[in-house]
Amino acid sequence: MPVMNMVEAIRSTLASEMERDERIVLLGQDIGRNGGVFRATDGLMDRFGADRVVDMPLAEGVIIGSAVGLACSGLIPVPELQFLGFGSQAFHQLEGQVARMRFRSQGRFGMPMVIRAPFGGNVRTPEMHSDAHEAKYTNSPGLKVVAPATAADAKGLLTQALRDPDPVLFLEPLRGYRLVKDEVPDGEHVVPFGRARVAREGTDVVLVAWSAAVGVAEQAAELAAKEGISCTVLDLRTLVPLDVDTLREAVAACGRAVISHEAPLTSGFGGEVVATVQEEAFWTLEAPLARVTAYDTPYPIAAVEHMYIPDVERVLAAVRQVVEA
Repeated sequence: MPVMNMVEAIRSTLASEMERDERIVLLGQDIGRNGGVFRATDGLMDRFGADRVVDMPLAEGVIIGSAVGLACSGLIPVPELQFLGFGSQAFHQLEGQVARMRFRSQGRFGMPMVIRAPFGGNVRTPEMHSDAHEAKYTNSPGLKVVAPATAADAKGLLTQALRDPDPVLFLEPLRGYRLVKDEVPDGEHVVPFGRARVAREGTDVVLVAWSAAVGVAEQAAELAAKEGISCTVLDLRTLVPLDVDTLREAVAACGRAVISHEAPLTSGFGGEVVATVQEEAFWTLEAPLARVTAYDTPYPIAAVEHMYIPDVERVLAAVRQVVEA
């Protein structure tokens, strides 16, 4: 299997699925002639033409609103938000139109589309670029939310998303675009939604994470092992639908859990994970659950963002805390 970074896996998947299904069209700011700000669509306009790879104005509401019309007409649009932080400018379309269209049209119009959006910190972006806003989209019924942590899963989950009859928000970790490299299967590779990935097996504590936070959890697990603490690392992969069964089984096997994400603590998706574990695995718990998150402040300037986003030492400290409880 070839080794790819995440942006290569995404680009090759878009190309292969566009070749397979002529209904797929891409639209977004600078995705055509420039190949996207991160080059995820580089070369696709030359290959498939300007009718299928469309440069759009800097207007997120217009980009998503246009995708609604394209989906209603029978196409499969793939709108790109340059950064998830700018999704707030299109939230009225995403929550009010995209997520609800099948329901409000009584099934007449599905919304087969994939909204691609990079997010996450430690890449020194300007303000409103790196915010982890995934939780507010998980609270929009009708919208699936996917967050791969590996290049192989980026291919498999994106393939599934492009073939799904309903809308999918596909979240891509900014620092994973070129830093994450792994073996990506040749040919068709599909990862079904709602199935978490056990990235590492252990017996004492389960570390629950998604997107770039998975890599941090894996590093923390390596250090914990040197202290005699055995950690499972559970990569949720999809937030909606959530793999409740695997989450329950992983926590029940360890009796202790640490949940980590880049969003602020209050109302972050980690709170939903905690609530689910309490409902599903309460009697197996041997210690209170711990959350390691960003702080309840606006996203800081680039020079200090490393102090804001959960790092290996903070996750490791939480592991020690739940083991000693």
